[in-house]
Formats: sequence, C-alpha cells, structure tokens
Amino acid sequence: MLLTPRTLRMGTALVAAAASTALIAASAPEPAAPLGVGDRLFPHLGNPGYDVQSYDIAFTYRGDNKKPLDAVTKIDAIATARLDRVNLDFSHGTVRSVEVNGRPARFDTSDEDLVVTPGTAVPEGAPLEITVRHTSNPVPGKEEGGWVQTKDGLAMANQADAGHRVFPCNDHPSDKAMFTFRVTAPKEDTVVANGVPYLKTRHGAATSWAYRTLHPMATELAQVSIGRSSVLRREGPDGLPVRDVVPTEDRKILEPWLKKTPAQLAWMESKVGRYPFENYGVLIAQAQTGFELETQTLSLFEKEIFTEPAYPSWYIESIMVHEMAHQWFGDSVSPRTWSDLWLNEGHASWYEALYAQEKGHQSMAKRMRAAYSASDGWRAAGGPPASPKAPKPGQKISIFRPVVYDGSSLVLYALRQEIGAPAFERLERAWVRTHRDGTATTADFVDLASQTSGRDLHGFFRAWLYGKKTPPMPGHPDWKPAPVQTAKPAREARAGQGKGQGEG
Repeated sequence: MLLTPRTLRMGTALVAAAASTALIAASAPEPAAPLGVGDRLFPHLGNPGYDVQSYDIAFTYRGDNKKPLDAVTKIDAIATARLDRVNLDFSHGTVRSVEVNGRPARFDTSDEDLVVTPGTAVPEGAPLEITVRHTSNPVPGKEEGGWVQTKDGLAMANQADAGHRVFPCNDHPSDKAMFTFRVTAPKEDTVVANGVPYLKTRHGAATSWAYRTLHPMATELAQVSIGRSSVLRREGPDGLPVRDVVPTEDRKILEPWLKKTPAQLAWMESKVGRYPFENYGVLIAQAQTGFELETQTLSLFEKEIFTEPAYPSWYIESIMVHEMAHQWFGDSVSPRTWSDLWLNEGHASWYEALYAQEKGHQSMAKRMRAAYSASDGWRAAGGPPASPKAPKPGQKISIFRPVVYDGSSLVLYALRQEIGAPAFERLERAWVRTHRDGTATTADFVDLASQTSGRDLHGFFRAWLYGKKTPPMPGHPDWKPAPVQTAKPAREARAGQGKGQGEG
C-alpha cells in the first residue's frame, strides 16, 4: 500500500502457539469469543486450528453498489488441531447458513468473528470444508476497507485487515491459499479478478465470470472489480500477459501511462529476477481512496494520480513501480506477521526510489539523506521499522506510517552501504527466490543477509530495525538526524524531488 498525497494521513509456529485457545471442550461449551493467531498488532486477526487450502467465493451483483451482494464462500482447509468450534473472520454482512463437511452447523458472532459449531468435532489432520451463505455489504461502516465504491461499480481494498469485511476467511497473511472467484453481474458490466479467467457465460440480462489464481494469495490481496470497464491487453517480458482494467471512457487518456508497464516489468526483472505470477496489470478506479494498493496481479490505482497535472511524470512512474515491486515483496513473499510489514513497504519504496534515480534523475542519496534526517522523529512517532506501534483505535491502516516506507528503505540503503552493492543485489534475488509463494519473517531476512554477505549482521540489524534512535549511516559520517521535536513530517521528508510527494 502506498498512501498518496491527498491523505498522508505468523505462520505454523504462530498458529501452534495460539491453537490451544481455539479448542473448546464439547462437554463444557463456552460463549462464542473472538480468537486470533497472536499477531502483536492485530490480536484478533486470523484464527488458530486450521490451515486454509483454497477459497471459492461467489458474488451476485445487481447493479447497485450501495446494496448488499448475495454471496457464497466455500473454504477448504485442514484441521491442525481438534476443533469443536471454528472461528472465521467476518463482519459487514449477514450470515444466512453455514455447513461444515456437508452438514448444517450452528453459528454465532462475536466482535468480528463468525464462530461455527459443527455437529461433531473435526479431528486433527482431517479435511475441513466450510460453506457460508451470506451477504457482502459494500456500504462503508465504522470499519475501514473492504469494498470500495467506484463511480460505476465496486473494487476491493482489503489491506491490512479488511478481507473479512467482504467474505468469511482466515484473514491473516500467514495463511495464504488459492482463490476462485465467481461473479454474476449485469451484462453491461465487466468483472475482473485476481488470476486468470476460465469461464464467462451470458444468461438473460446478466453475465457470470470466473477467475482463479495460479499461486497462493493472502486475503488482504484479493481483488474483484465490477464496473463499466475496458480490459486492455499487451505483452510483458517473455510474453507475460499484461491486462489493464480502466474506465472505458478514460482509456485514451490513460493509455500513455499504461503502455509503460512492460518496460517497468523488464526493469524490475533486471533487479530481482523473473516476475513471480501468471499475469500483471493495473486497475484504475474512479474513486477517492487516498492510497494505491498492490492487490495480487492487479494493482489498484486511483484515476486521479494519472490525471493530476501537478505530478511530474517521473513521480507517477515511480509510484507505478512501487506497487509493481510489491508483487515480489509482499505478495509473492508475504509477511508472516504484520510487524514484518517493513519488508513489504521498505522494499517497494526502495525500488520506487531506485527507479526515480535511474529513469527520472532523482538522487537516491538526497532522498535517503532527507529520510535519515527525519528518521528519529519517525521512530518516536511510529516505533522502529520492525517493531511498529499498534494501530490507532478505529484506524487500522495507521500502521502505514513513514517509518515503514522511507524509514525502512533507509535500512536497506544502510545495508547496501555496509555489505556493498554486489552482495546486496545477490541478497535481493535470493530473498524472492527462496521464499516465493510463501511467507517470511524479519529473522529470515537477517539470516539470509548474513549468509549471503558472509558476515554476521545480527547486530547491525538489531540497531537499525529495533533501535529507538537511528544508527550512524555507513559511509556518511556527516549525516545527522534532526532533533525529534523538529523532525520533518512525512510530506516534507521527500522535499526537493517534485510536487505531490509524500507517503503515509
């Protein structure tokens, strides 16, 4: 996710540690309660006791983006512990019925959890098939994220914890799964989703569309677009299918930007290796979101970023590269916990800045020096890069603070200064290759950096990732952090590099 100028505003071990809290003895039932996988920043996010293998999600959209969609969500999972109850993350919709392994199951809600009680307990290691018939409400509530109402339909923006505001799920990036989307919409609308299309059928005044992913995906990266759109197709490196989804009325004015994508993909591949998914493209929405978002294979952008004349062209292109870089860093290699967010945003900001330097003649060193000056202030406000402060109540995306953007790309700059550019580039390629289609932690990155460079870097990373103060910058003894009380705010930290900049 990249916050734009208008707003500026745990894997197996993790699940195992929390799993005991999921098991409620059949002989002594207790009230339904929200659970979680123990994420430090989102304690009730995700659910212990099972591992989702796939989702099959069907929506029926009747042309009014202010009315709930009828939906059926089917979840195929494996129980990793004996389950008398199963918690799913779900809110902002009405549950009509639930089945577990083909049989009706009782259900209740608690906070943002749907708590399901099957007729018989599910043994450890057994298949767990859950079917939920429900509605999916696109009207914004007090919660953030989920469906985005566009001028002519809907799109999704589920980061960080809003997938469960659209469909029942295990809403944590540590549990990635395959996805199938089936959407029925008025025949005038075009539906596009993550992955590849495999079915389109017309029946009366409606059309049904189906898409499936070819790689596992985190719930926060799901995307379904419904609207009066055109799908523009072209080829990327080695014949990679590139599809862009744009408002039909705007296809001509957007084409000068969209045609840049193949060359940007080639540039990214030259830095970190082959693109990791089945296709790529951008989804341009006529909506005011305040951010751009790396939904898997189909990055979400506001139309305004491409049409606002105050933004220089190099800036717009570098933002495109930011979301593209996330396909490697954050999508293919997903964070095991939300405290590992710096690995996503720090890397995306790094390649954004590198692209701006190489293609837009914007100095990386100048940008990093400005970030260094602001870094102590960012750490004081938001915590150090790998131990960010919890989100503000009711503001879940407030974890997307400056310290996880340029504050974290600053860590990568320091690392390259410390181990040299050749070792740094080997590390980047090894990271996305080693953890492709999986999840990884900060500790994994530290270990791989030490292995790749042939040096023990644990002390280096301890200071840069967890310290309250920013360590001295290798190779730049003259760089000094500004006093915290006068540290530049986020919108000024990138001053001097063009209008319209700033990340939240």
